[in-house]
Amino acid sequence: MIEVSIDSIRVHLVSQSRVVVLKELTADRFLPIWIGPFEADAIAMSLQDVEAARPMTHDLLKSVLNQLGAETVRIEIHDLREDVFYARIIVRVDGREAEIDSRPSDALALAVRVRAPVFVDEGVMDRAGVVPEADAREGAPEAEGEAAESDDRLSVFKDFVEKLDLDDIHPDETKS
Repeated sequence: MIEVSIDSIRVHLVSQSRVVVLKELTADRFLPIWIGPFEADAIAMSLQDVEAARPMTHDLLKSVLNQLGAETVRIEIHDLREDVFYARIIVRVDGREAEIDSRPSDALALAVRVRAPVFVDEGVMDRAGVVPEADAREGAPEAEGEAAESDDRLSVFKDFVEKLDLDDIHPDETKS
């Protein structure tokens, strides 16, 4: 299992869908998971230490676990099947551990409330994790070569524009 932290929650500008982005603690690998807007808000509120006027569902779960004397040990995102992530909440009560099936978004919303560590199965991270590409503008040798190649391709358009005779273009004033 690979330990991760919640890096960010993103909103797709067109669809308004939410994505929680998990970051591997020991590497620059990220795991994006699409989640619902209510779960995204629940995670964000807790990360920002914003308290709701009344307990939210994840606050209720935290209270129930506390009242039962259960400790949330960790959250595990353990499987990915047909583009659906599967998670479980590992709790310890009366000296034994129990696994509770959960959606990743709900498990993460609980994790931020109880400050439980989050882990992702190595196979899941290998299949769905992403490593950001280096920014081409950082001056890497490949980037400089790509910029030169791009300038060469654009020079054709520059030559075309420079050869245009704009003096012969007159707007037709009869059209409205």
